[in-house]
Amino acid sequence: MLLSYYIPNVLEAGCDEAGRGPLAGSVFAAAVVWDSAKAERLAELERLNDSKRMTARERYALREVIEREARAWAVAEVTPQEIDEINILNAALLAMRRALAQLQPQPEHIIVDGNKWKPYIPEGGLMEIPARTIVKGDGKYLSIAAASVLAKTYRDDYMLRLHSQYPQYHWDTNMGYPTREHYAAIAQYGITPYHRKSFRLIRS
Repeated sequence: MLLSYYIPNVLEAGCDEAGRGPLAGSVFAAAVVWDSAKAERLAELERLNDSKRMTARERYALREVIEREARAWAVAEVTPQEIDEINILNAALLAMRRALAQLQPQPEHIIVDGNKWKPYIPEGGLMEIPARTIVKGDGKYLSIAAASVLAKTYRDDYMLRLHSQYPQYHWDTNMGYPTREHYAAIAQYGITPYHRKSFRLIRS
């Protein structure tokens, strides 16, 4: 079982993102707040882990549990155009802050997957909310793992919608990542408005 909190008895949000590596599409992020005592009683969460270690079926099944049982949750995105303007790292951090901004109530502490963060001050607030980065946190803490699942599944849904418009890029299977077939499609058909122009789109 993953740990229920980083700091006991504090309203804590876990954050994670999905989609930093693809050549196309938005980057998504999620923020999740658990009632820690309640989370410890949910048998379904025994299966919760880093979303990359789960099957798509497991992720979508757990998304229903997370959305139903979490005290608060939110998902946000940063578009390919914004990614090109501010770079992918800043875009991923911005997506997490956008997700946090939607939470009600606002958290008292934030834990973030990875090793990068920028101060988050809620709108109308005077002070930043304390935060801690945790490398591989999505495999250690429930709230980060839950955020990982939400970010991944919402981004997958988004890429499937884009696939219906641009089926030649096979985004239903590669989700915009730099696969051989994706590079081949770019070479044959060119780029779309959803491609990240700041990324290397031609395979060397």
